[in-house]
Amino acid sequence: MNALIIEDEKLVALELTASIAEVDPTITIVGTVGSVKTALRWFAENAEPDLIFADIQLADGISFTIFEKFQLTCPIIFTTAYNEYAIQAFKVNGIDYLLKPVDWDELRKAITKARSLTKQPGKLDIDVQKLMAALNMSPTALKPTYKEHFLGNARNSWVPVRIADIAYIMRDELNFMVTNTSERYILDYDTLDQIESMLNPDQFYRASRHCIININSVQSVKGLANLKLQLILKAPNHQFAIDISRDKAPSFKKWLEK
Repeated sequence: MNALIIEDEKLVALELTASIAEVDPTITIVGTVGSVKTALRWFAENAEPDLIFADIQLADGISFTIFEKFQLTCPIIFTTAYNEYAIQAFKVNGIDYLLKPVDWDELRKAITKARSLTKQPGKLDIDVQKLMAALNMSPTALKPTYKEHFLGNARNSWVPVRIADIAYIMRDELNFMVTNTSERYILDYDTLDQIESMLNPDQFYRASRHCIININSVQSVKGLANLKLQLILKAPNHQFAIDISRDKAPSFKKWLEK
């Protein structure tokens, strides 16, 4: 049985992967995605898995909207921090839920139910509005919720860093975040696209394929030849120059003037 995990907290996804391996070693995790945007791209590029584990609240919206876009037939197990009053919201065909932190016995029961449902294939009937009402979620829950902290890895230690304290994020074989005080931490995410989806676009801009910058870290902008721009960051990161291509220059100027 192949399973996909939709979870925006990297450590939670790793813990769930390990728990699944302990409870049912026959399940193969074929992917882990951390946002609505990356999940939609995953489903567009890959065959439907046999089972989905999905957090409800993701960095850029709620996972319910993913299942409105695609006509899925596989069972879905929602992993959620909502209390038990939410049980009735999941009493529809093909849906189960697990409360965080995930209990192994409950995980085993949910997987057993999923296996039985895979023998009865059929289109899932997910009423997003009904689910939201049962969970007492307002329509604003559909709006993106952005990260407030990242966990950075430095010398095998995890360090919480406020988003507001990040000057820029860059890709150099691994993904790094650099703080306003020039501290550098590894970010445990596979791509900059995934990280970008978790950041408020009013505050952060994808300056290039390899760099995302915080608007509050920009000291000045210098014009270059061919209508390119060069960003000078505030000290102590002022020696790190970032070039903006001619194609990106107009959108960057609009972003900077917001």
